Amino acid sequence: MAKKTAVCRLCRREGMKLFLKGDRCFTDKCAVERRAYAPGQHGQANKKLSEYGLHLREKQKLKRIYGIDQEGQFRNIFAEAERLKGVAGENLLLLLERRLDNVVYRFGFARSRSEARNLVKQNHVLVNGKKVNIPSYLVEKGDRIEVKEGSRKSPGIMEAVEGAERRGLTPWLRLDKEKFLGEVLEWPGREQLTMPVQEQLVVEFYSK
Repeated sequence: MAKKTAVCRLCRREGMKLFLKGDRCFTDKCAVERRAYAPGQHGQANKKLSEYGLHLREKQKLKRIYGIDQEGQFRNIFAEAERLKGVAGENLLLLLERRLDNVVYRFGFARSRSEARNLVKQNHVLVNGKKVNIPSYLVEKGDRIEVKEGSRKSPGIMEAVEGAERRGLTPWLRLDKEKFLGEVLEWPGREQLTMPVQEQLVVEFYSK
């Protein structure tokens, strides 16, 4: 079982906001805003990373953004990205974006990917009218994702949807806030994936 770490410490370890704690990340309570250095006794020391360290940190950053705790699971996703046609790094990002928990988060039905993962696991989400409770389920173009009717009055979901515009909706998705319904229009291009990640370093990490 993966070791659980306070998510604010994960952001501080990577030296940037990974938006792991929902709306709190947009306020002055954000730990990165308060203490912009790595956690621990030597967190403020100016350490120069080795080449391996740079590759490792980029891989860890990507895992943490998408909430993939298990190394084996992330390695399997990378292996699938390598098997697909095209650039392995971009394939990796697309596979991560297509995960149901990520798409639920992107639609604004949850304030964080962790919260979205729980919604999926707890059977609050429908894909094309059918209940799907597997966070790693890969959505397809044209899929319609919605919050089931009995869950739409949940305070957490209602609050998340109200704040969706502030967090920003990506152009490859279409959202009907009134119906708690979203549709996958197309796959995003690399330029639309604006997270601060150098995916080529992740490819090089696993290629050594």
